[in-house]
Amino acid sequence: MLPIDDGPNEMVDDPVVQEAYRLNYRGLRGKKLAAQLLRKHRPLMAKVLRDIVSVSDVNADLLVHHVVLPGNEIAEKLGIPSVAVCLQPMWVPTSEFPDPLCPFPVPSLFNKLSYISTRLWYRAALGSSAGWRRQVLQLPSRRGRQNFLRRPDGGSAAVLQAFSRYIASPAAYPASVHTTGFWFLPSGSDWSPPVELNSFIELDTRPVVYIGFGSMLGDNATAAQRAVVKATRLAGVRAVVGTGWGGISAGTHSEDVFYISDTPHDWLFARVDAVVHHGGSGTTGAALLAGRPQVVCPFVLDQPFHGRRMHDLGVAPPPLPQRAFTPEALADAVCAAVTDGNMARRAREIGVAVRDEGGVTEAVEVLESLQ
Repeated sequence: MLPIDDGPNEMVDDPVVQEAYRLNYRGLRGKKLAAQLLRKHRPLMAKVLRDIVSVSDVNADLLVHHVVLPGNEIAEKLGIPSVAVCLQPMWVPTSEFPDPLCPFPVPSLFNKLSYISTRLWYRAALGSSAGWRRQVLQLPSRRGRQNFLRRPDGGSAAVLQAFSRYIASPAAYPASVHTTGFWFLPSGSDWSPPVELNSFIELDTRPVVYIGFGSMLGDNATAAQRAVVKATRLAGVRAVVGTGWGGISAGTHSEDVFYISDTPHDWLFARVDAVVHHGGSGTTGAALLAGRPQVVCPFVLDQPFHGRRMHDLGVAPPPLPQRAFTPEALADAVCAAVTDGNMARRAREIGVAVRDEGGVTEAVEVLESLQ
């Protein structure tokens, strides 16, 4: 295994990025922001492509790569099989539901066709790899070179979808696409929680919720922090608030709110009564694994899909998108999550099932079958 470090995220503090997250690319302004981001993103991706060429010197039997990166073309250069990994259900077309990135509703008849949205987004973000393929990898041009679902000989390539069947059913995909279950990394025995955090969770009998937006940025972290504090008080709960990458600013600890920067989800979510999050694939999976009701406040990309899916599963109230995010709306959603007995029961049931899926084990079995 060769780790590749593409350096710090150079776009985190970019105001264009923050405004795009807030708008979720809606309207004419959102489309203009998307075009600006693509212009900023392509030079960074070009650097990543230059860096990953170093794997061409590795004596490997199999190449496993994130679907965004053209690992299949590097594998073609090495003459070995490749396996793409999808962390969200937006990469492999299915007739079961429309592309989570599709910007408008489509009739179910056109569900599969709607996945052109992801393909266009991918091509726009990565750009054409034709020059890189020809000049750096020294491979001839061929039709379908960027299609990770096909091997160079035209046969079906194995794909791993690292999410639960409760996100998307395996029956929705061809046999070469394996929906394994989430790949969880336990926090490990060498980690222990701060004494102050433990004490806060056990402070009194009021429900405790986690509120955090992970890697999301937003455009006003201080306003988000004020909204979270007010919603917590309106709902009559206490909150452990994760500041993440800066979507929510840190405040002063109180009897109602405790701020954290980085705490393992598997430890924390098992100790709260509900999880309020942005709808990213990893956090959604961790909340499902913990068997806790959720409140999903989506920003962009696949997050609205996860919000709708959690509601459809019965483990969350309707999603609360950022454009509707107010203290009162958040308080109402949190109250539903911590008081609805049917929601809590359903979350526990699905938590057991998700823990039984064994995503890592199945993924390893698929990889070993290819060698």
